[in-house]
Amino acid sequence: MLKNEKILVTGVTGKIAFPIARALAADNEVWGVARLRDPADSARLQAAGIRPLPLDFASGDFSALPGDFSYVFHAAVDPGLGAWRDCVRTNAHNSGQLLHHCRAAKGFVYCSTGSIYGYQGQRPLREDDPPGVPDRANYSFSKIAGEAVCGWVAEQYAVPLCIIRICSTYGPLGGAPADRLQAILDGRPIRLYPGGPNNYNPIYEDDYVELGIRAMQCAATPPLTVNWSGSETVSIEDYCAYLGKLVGREPLFEYTEQTHTPLWPDTTLMHATLGETRVPWREGMRRMVEALHPELTLADD
Repeated sequence: MLKNEKILVTGVTGKIAFPIARALAADNEVWGVARLRDPADSARLQAAGIRPLPLDFASGDFSALPGDFSYVFHAAVDPGLGAWRDCVRTNAHNSGQLLHHCRAAKGFVYCSTGSIYGYQGQRPLREDDPPGVPDRANYSFSKIAGEAVCGWVAEQYAVPLCIIRICSTYGPLGGAPADRLQAILDGRPIRLYPGGPNNYNPIYEDDYVELGIRAMQCAATPPLTVNWSGSETVSIEDYCAYLGKLVGREPLFEYTEQTHTPLWPDTTLMHATLGETRVPWREGMRRMVEALHPELTLADD
C-alpha cells in the first residue's frame, strides 16, 4: 500500500474508482474528482476520508486542480452514448491534457478497456493483439485514441504511465456479472456470442483495489500496457449457472452475433508485473449476491 502520498482519483464515484480511493484514503491525502451534482456524493466521499472536488472532465478545464499529485488513478470516462467526437475529446484529448497537467507524478494510471480488442477466436487476448470494432464502437475507439495520446504525452515528458485494459469487474457495487444476476432473477435471457464458451476473467473488488494501487506503483517509462482482470478463467455460461444455483433460478441464454464477443484476457504480463488475484470466482460471486440481495437465502455450494 502507498502511504503519505497526495493522490488524485478521477471518476471517483464509479464502482472501480471509489473502492480504490477509499482504500488509499486510510494512509494518504486523496482527492476525488467527479461531477458531484448530488450533494450525497460529496458526503459519501468525505465519509470515506476522500477530499471531493467537483469537476466536469468533459470540459477539459483543470485550472482548479493542483498539479502536484504524486500519483493519479484516472478513471473518469465518457461512455460513448453521444457523439463520437465528444467521446474522443473526453477520453483521449482531455486525458492527455490531464497527464500533462499532472506530469510531476511518480505514477499515472490510465483506465482503458479490454473491449478494444478484435475477436481472436477461442484463445486469450494478448496486449499486442490488434484492435477491433465491437458493439460499443465509440467508447472502444476513444480508448484506443486515449492510449495513443497518453502514451505520447508520457514519453514526451517522461511521466511514468501504466495503461490498464479493464476486462470484467464485479463486486458489491455491481458490474457485468451483477447485471447478468439481475437478468436471471427477472427471467430475462442473457445475450451471448455464438460458438461458446464465452470465456472471461472476472476480477472481484478486493483484487481490483489491490491491483489498481499496484498499477500506480508499476507505472513506467516507456509506458506499461497490461490486461487487468482476474487470474481465473470462467465462462459466462458457467458462472451464470452457478449464480442460478445460488438463487434457485435457471439462467436463460440467447446466442446472437449482435452482442460483444468474449473478452478473454491473457494474464501472463499482468502476473509478471501487477501480480495474481486472490479471490476465487465462486467466492466472489457468492459475496456479490450476498451484498446485492441480502433478502435472498442462498443455496449451499
